[in-house]
Amino acid sequence: MLETINSPNDVKKLSYDEKKELAEEIRKYILEIVSENGGHLASNLGVVELTIALHSVFDVPKDKIVWDVGHQTYVHKILTGRRKDLKTLRQLNGIAGFPKTKESETDCFNTGHSSTSISAALGMARARDLKGEDNSVIAVIGDGALTGGMALEALNDAGFSKCKMTVILNDNEMSISPNIGGLNMFLSKLRTKKLYTKSNVSMKKIIWKIPIVGKPFVKIVQRVKRSLKQLIIPKMFFEDIGFTYLGPVDGHNQVELENILKLSKQVDTPVLIHVLTKKGKGYKIAEQNPDKFHATGPFNIEDGKPKKQKSKDYSKTFGEKLVSLAEKNNKIVAITASMKDGTGLAEFQSKFPNRFFDIGIAEQHAITLAAGMASQGLIPVVPIYSSFYQRAYDQVIHDVAIQNLPVVMCVDRAGIVGQDGETHQGLLDMAFFRIVPNLNILAPKDFKELEDMLEFAINLSKPVALRYPRGGEDKDIKFEKHEKIELGRAEILKEFDNNEDREKITIIAIGKMVAKAVKLASQYEKNGKNVQVINARFIKPFDNNTVIKSLKISKKVVTLEDGTIINGLGTIIKEIIAENNINIDIKTYAYPDQFIKHGTVDELESEYFPV
Repeated sequence: MLETINSPNDVKKLSYDEKKELAEEIRKYILEIVSENGGHLASNLGVVELTIALHSVFDVPKDKIVWDVGHQTYVHKILTGRRKDLKTLRQLNGIAGFPKTKESETDCFNTGHSSTSISAALGMARARDLKGEDNSVIAVIGDGALTGGMALEALNDAGFSKCKMTVILNDNEMSISPNIGGLNMFLSKLRTKKLYTKSNVSMKKIIWKIPIVGKPFVKIVQRVKRSLKQLIIPKMFFEDIGFTYLGPVDGHNQVELENILKLSKQVDTPVLIHVLTKKGKGYKIAEQNPDKFHATGPFNIEDGKPKKQKSKDYSKTFGEKLVSLAEKNNKIVAITASMKDGTGLAEFQSKFPNRFFDIGIAEQHAITLAAGMASQGLIPVVPIYSSFYQRAYDQVIHDVAIQNLPVVMCVDRAGIVGQDGETHQGLLDMAFFRIVPNLNILAPKDFKELEDMLEFAINLSKPVALRYPRGGEDKDIKFEKHEKIELGRAEILKEFDNNEDREKITIIAIGKMVAKAVKLASQYEKNGKNVQVINARFIKPFDNNTVIKSLKISKKVVTLEDGTIINGLGTIIKEIIAENNINIDIKTYAYPDQFIKHGTVDELESEYFPV
């Protein structure tokens, strides 16, 4: 069946029985590919029937489907002519794991971060109306993404606008970790509505047929119904803000899904369809462990075990050190935006449940929550992925830095993250954090330095951004030297030797690139150069004195950083050279001023750091 599907038109021709067969083949196909390539498995297995239904009822690219977060679009890609290309999923120069407008005209909007789909879809619907066009616009958003403030802002605007659009709430009770909070409790109550809805429709049909009293009695019943709704579903949130609410509907029942989607097309105001799906559907191991199989590396289908055992990484090192520090200091609290496992906080939650706060996908709230705690004498530690810190930039400035509050902002996945691509690469944080007053920015060269820096940051009583990469230490370099961390002080890892005849070169690096600096120094020395290696440690405050002293006796300086070439370490050194009128050549290794494609970390570093 799958071999015959090359476009959504092929899907529309199938019977319901054939679509059921297609769904099973798609699940097997996705399972085969993700088990080899890695990727987002559980969410994609959960939306198979929903995606088939969308392409059965709507007509892309005329109709617009905006996916939120976007990692659940593997089925969509299969049905829109990219079935064979899916074998290159997340590989260098292969297709992306998220929607990409440059890949297909059926991908109408790029989505990699959560909670954006309703805003984008409303924008498209308003543009359609202004242009006098006639097409459907659908936002598919998960219940986890609904906790993001932007999604609620968009719901508020869309409901008030009365603009024709459809929001599909894909409710699987999960984001990455199980969902928490008041909205999840609210959705749990909505899930109980199905029995009420069925009985309401049946009763209305019966009463309507009663002579004379039928129609007036239905109106009375409708008034009573509104009161019952308030009892069964407090405040009827979606309908109260202007949406026509349809559902809940079984997200794995093809007939019900298509019928409710067809019904939504007849409504000229905003519609919200509540679809209940199961993450990992069809693969029992993923169904039982949906968080583990949200995003996974290559694994064995038979038992679900990874093909390559995960070694210790920076996130785990951070988590273990934080636990040891928290055992000695009860003021330390940890906050996560639905990324407990990814950021290494599982053990902290287990040992200090009262000092652990999972606030859902809400990075802005996480930072201001931390600021509030810090203002009352606590020491909040907030690990968030670098690319997700972009979402909380105003809060870092307005609520933490201006008030100079001691919040430790751990920037996980800094630098290249690899196969999730442009939306997830952590290349901008050094640049945008550097211009924030009061903010101290540092990065470790290895696990030991991360532990030392975390302890330093917790005791500093100032705002700190501590950035560290995805993955582990450099396998080729073992650092023996670890000087004490002092505010704004660099570490000289290798001094110039006393041979004045050889050309002097200064190499300055920060974070994981310090290991590459050591390798580069070895290459220079083999070519007869006299090299000094400086581990900058701090981007802010920067150790000008140590660097200037070195630059004044060098012929050349080389900088290495795992961030953008704009406003990072290289920029700092250029500013020092200009301000101090130093005559020296400079070579800067950093990522160019562009968004970096997907590929493995090693592949991308080899392409951009040929050292």
